[in-house]
Amino acid sequence: MTALAPAVPTRRPVLADALLHRTSWLLDAVLVAAGAAVVALLAQVEIPLPIVPITGQTLAVLVVGSALGARRGAAALVTYMVAGLAGLPVFAGFTGSLAAIMTPSFGFILGFVPAAFLAGWLAERAWDRRPWLALVGFVAASIVPFLVGVPYMAYILNVVMGAGYDLAGILAVGVTPFLAGGLVKAVIAAVLIPAAWRGVRAIDAHRR
Repeated sequence: MTALAPAVPTRRPVLADALLHRTSWLLDAVLVAAGAAVVALLAQVEIPLPIVPITGQTLAVLVVGSALGARRGAAALVTYMVAGLAGLPVFAGFTGSLAAIMTPSFGFILGFVPAAFLAGWLAERAWDRRPWLALVGFVAASIVPFLVGVPYMAYILNVVMGAGYDLAGILAVGVTPFLAGGLVKAVIAAVLIPAAWRGVRAIDAHRR
């Protein structure tokens, strides 16, 4: 007898697929560009802090990743990052240049790419259709930028700038100020995306 292979979760349509009912490489490119624009817009919602500002970027990453799916969501964040490094004023405070690589906050921008991918991957498994399950997924995706951003920030501050932060200091400037806001953003996304799905289902029911 042969063992049964474990079931592999299949990709489900994400919000963009459900709204547009068609796909093409050109449409994907438009969606990616639109996603990058949303991130750039919410990046300007900013609360300045001494090292890394609080911005609306994480909310944008969650929404864009979930709405576009893993591949397009990650591509949107890569597009956003490349646009900023090319000099377009898309980073927080309407900034953008290659010099951003040497700032303490750039690691979080790098971390947005896998965060959007994770949010999209979970959406492709229908995690974004129920508020509580969406919240769990969005909290998980919100953690990802810290996994990249905090070590990157520590390297820039301590090795490049010679600031001499210990672990407690790094956590105090790179993690603690963002915990409450990160949870609020995850909650907002967990309300918005399932609500959008309810709207899609209502539209589909009306068409029938």
